[in-house]
Amino acid sequence: MTALLADHVDALQSYSACDISDALLKLQVPSAGALVDLHLYTPQPATAATPSPRKTIAPASTVLFTPKDSSIVPPLPDTSLPEPNIPPGSHYADLTTPGSIVFICDLGQRTNAVLGGIMARRMKILGAKGVVVKGRIRDVAELGEVGLPIWASGTSTAGAGAGSKVHAINIPVRIGDVTVKPGDIMFCDPVEGIVLIPQDLVGKVVEILPDLVAAEEKIVQDVSAGGKVSEAMRKHRKP
Repeated sequence: MTALLADHVDALQSYSACDISDALLKLQVPSAGALVDLHLYTPQPATAATPSPRKTIAPASTVLFTPKDSSIVPPLPDTSLPEPNIPPGSHYADLTTPGSIVFICDLGQRTNAVLGGIMARRMKILGAKGVVVKGRIRDVAELGEVGLPIWASGTSTAGAGAGSKVHAINIPVRIGDVTVKPGDIMFCDPVEGIVLIPQDLVGKVVEILPDLVAAEEKIVQDVSAGGKVSEAMRKHRKP
C-alpha cells in the first residue's frame, strides 16, 4: 500500500459504510459498491485504543472457488471462467497477500464451507487483515479464536471437499453488479456492512465525503426540528 493510499484509508475510518455508498452512488458506481447479505461471525473485542467497533479497511485479494462437478459451473456474468493459476501442490491459504482483506467467492455457493479454522489461522499468520466469504464458513468457534474479522453468507459443517474446489487467486470476481478486483479497497463496517471502493476512486471518495456527510447532518437537524424531509433535502443536498 502506498503512503497516499494509507492516508486515504486512515481518513475513511471516520465514516460509515453507508457514507461510503452515498459517495459511490454520487460517482455512479454500480450498486454503490454494496456487497450485500454478508454477516460478521467474528466481531473483534473492543480495546482501550479502540473502544468502539473498528472498521477493517484494506486492499482486496481474491480467491475463486468453483463446483467440483464442472458440468454445473454457473456462467460468470459478462465473462468466461478465468484460467486456473494455483501452482500444483500449493494451498490457496499459503498464497495469502499480506495486508489484504481476502475475498473468497464460492461460485454457485454450494452447501459446503470454503473457509475453516486452519485456513484462517494461516491467513492471519501471513498478514491478512480480514476475510470476506461469498459462501459458507465452518469451525466458527475456532475462527473466533484466530483474531480476524470474518464475514460470510452462512455456515456449514461440511468442508470444501464436499462440493467445491479452488480455481484461481487474485483475479477479478464479479458479484451481481460489483466487480471485486485485487487492490480495490474493501470497507468492512461491523455495524453497517461491507462496501467496495474501486482503487482509482478512493481519492475522489475521500474528497467528497466531508460535504456529503455535512449535508446529511443538516437534513437530520432540520427534520428533528419538525421540518419536512423534502424541504430539507432540497435545501441541503447538492445535485
